Order: sequence, then structure tokens, then C-alpha cells
Amino acid sequence: MRIAIYGVGYVGITSAACLVRDGHDVIGVDISERKVELINAGRSPIYEPGVEDLLSAGVLAGRLSAQTELHDLSDVDVAIVCVGTPSGIDGSHDMRYIAEVSHHIARAAISTTPRAKPLTVVYRSTMRPGSVERLIEPIFRRYHENLADVIELVYNPEFLREATALKDYWAPPKIVAGTRDGRPSAALDQMYAGIDAPRFNVGYREAEITKFVDNSFHALKVAFANEIGRICLREQVSARTVHEIFVSDTKLNISPYYLRPGGAFGGSCLPKDVRALTFLANETGAETFLIDSILRSNEAHKRFVFELATLGLKPGARVLLNGLAFKANSDDLRESPYVDLARRVLNGGFDLYIWDPQIEPSALLGHNLGYSFAHLPELNGLLVRDIDMLESLDIAAILDARGDAHALPLRDVPVVSVNVIP
Repeated sequence: MRIAIYGVGYVGITSAACLVRDGHDVIGVDISERKVELINAGRSPIYEPGVEDLLSAGVLAGRLSAQTELHDLSDVDVAIVCVGTPSGIDGSHDMRYIAEVSHHIARAAISTTPRAKPLTVVYRSTMRPGSVERLIEPIFRRYHENLADVIELVYNPEFLREATALKDYWAPPKIVAGTRDGRPSAALDQMYAGIDAPRFNVGYREAEITKFVDNSFHALKVAFANEIGRICLREQVSARTVHEIFVSDTKLNISPYYLRPGGAFGGSCLPKDVRALTFLANETGAETFLIDSILRSNEAHKRFVFELATLGLKPGARVLLNGLAFKANSDDLRESPYVDLARRVLNGGFDLYIWDPQIEPSALLGHNLGYSFAHLPELNGLLVRDIDMLESLDIAAILDARGDAHALPLRDVPVVSVNVIP
């Protein structure tokens, strides 16, 4: 393939080196004359282990060159955009370079000779969801009325770490391709042929937010680990030993288990222990701003779930809450987010019914009884005892906490999952 790479910084120059090594012909395009001179001399404009050797070999083989402008893309199969999106004053990405290079590519793609297949323009720069649809696509449409016949736009986030970039290119954690219809891009698949990694073909927005999520989670992990380290140090605990124990648990700690967007957390353990750790951190002066915010974030999510679940319902509507315990197949109501949801539904003026066959108020004991009575004293009158009675209640909506609303004898009633965000 013949590939043009716009922006030969860390991502662009690493991509160029790897693509040349994979047998493609690459043209680097950058406004920096110094970078262009270095590349054409077989030298790398940045230091990254192994990159300069690949660049030098590519130049000697006649498959790598660089220039400050490229006015004709008629013989180019793929154009890859790797220009910067630095932080603006308000924290948002500065998209001026994306806009500029998009205009440049759109103009250069104009040809009097029809292309055999569309030019695939791949964006690797980090940008907010909606950027392709709201900024990039309109730019291309100014120059190409029948855009789909001339240009294929793809968003393909990169996961290259400095100092291990070559390894990360050929063995990435995943390959994510965002297209208008979520279907695979043949050109991108050809470009990455031979690379073994999980592949996700999704819409533009899902692909665009991927890098935000990844990097924010990496930052979250570092901040969390350091806060725990500060607490351990103040309490004369070995942070190294605690870390060794923590990461050994790949069933719950280092796993997908608690990372699915859905309902708020609850139960007898998580809220209680977060409160206790917050108190310990404050008492020792560890200044754990991240840990301090966990419970506030959880409360905010409870409000969000209620608003989402009751959106469009009229006051007085009959609502069925399918599940009240903090998890299915349990009768534990202590700090259940669904007890909180039930109270909010009642306070919102809705007519609430609850189906949870594991809950029997007369059998509740101790803290379980105390919590349910304090937070939902109406419980006994809200529970539906006979599942067959549901058909006679004229339910307007089912709020599904158990995840088995399909088993209820209500076939035409709208169901809103309150423990999974779609």
C-alpha cells in the first residue's frame, strides 16, 4: 500500500517506521522542514528505541520519504493523521491542527480522474466523541459532494507507549476502528494484516472515546495506588506487600468484574469500608482526594439512575421495581441502591410496586431489618406476593434491577434496566 502520514511526531514517526518494515511505501508530511530533512537522511526526529534503524532501512530501500506538502493524493491508498490535539486553556482539545490537515487532505484528494476505490483517511489523534461527524466530515463535504465515492473516514486510536512503541505497534492490546456504519474498513484491515490483536469495529463515537477512557483509567489507577501508599506509610504498613496481594487477585481486583457501567454499588461491605478508609485517611492526614470522592460519586449515580429510569413517565404512573436486594438471589437490603431508588420513585409521585421473591419482611433480622425499616418503612405494603397479580396492575414501566424482567408475565410493558447502562 502507498500511505501518507500527516504529522511525524512520536506517533507518526513510529507508525511510519513500522509500516515501512511491514512492506508499505510511506510518505511523511510535516510542516517542520527540520523533521523532513532528518527523515530523508534516514534519521529519526525523536528518540524511540529501534525507530531510527527502521527509518534508515526504509530510506535506503526507497520506500520512505518526507516532504512539507503533498498536493496530489491520487496514487495514495491511505492517509493517516497524527497531528497534535494539545490542551486548550479550558482543558478541551485544541482542534485547529485537525481542521487544517483535513482541509489539506480534502483539497489534495480532488482529482479529474475517478479513483478506483475511495481514499481511506485514518485519524489517530485523540479527539472528543462527535469530532468526525461534526468537524471532519463537514470539511470533506465542502470539497466532495459525493463523499462516500471519494473518501472513507476512519477513526483508529493509537495505544503506543513511549520507549516501547515498536512492541506496542506490532502487539497492541487491541485494534479499534470507528467507521460511519460500524463495519470493518478493508484498507485498515490490509494495513494491519499480520497483527494479532482483538479487533473492534464500531461507530465513530465509540472509537473516539476509547483513548479518553483508557488514559483516564490509567491516571485513576496511579492516583489510587499513591493514595493507598500514603495511607500505608502513615499506618506503618508495607505498601509493596499490599500491592503484591492486591494485584494477585485477577478474579475481582484486576479484572473486568467491577468495570461494567451500570447500577450504583451498595450492600454491607463496599459503602462501609469506603467510609472507614476515608476516615482513616483523613485521620492520618494522607489527603486522599480520590477516595474521598467515591461515595459522593456513587450518590450522584443513584440520582442519575432514577432520572434515567423515570424519564417520560407521568406522575401517578404505576411502576414495578423488579428486585430490591442489593444483588439478585439475596435478601440483603443493607445500603441497597434499589432501596434508595424505591424511595426516590415514591417521592417522585409514582405508584410503586416491588417484585422480589427473596424478600419477606417478617424474616428480616438485625441490621437488615433496621435498614429497611429506616429507609423504606412502606416495604410491606409495596411488595407483590403473587407474580400472577402483576397482570392486573396496569403497570406503565418495569425498572429491572434483577436482570430477569423477561420472566415476568408482562409482555408489552417497557423495561428499563437499572443495573446496566446501554
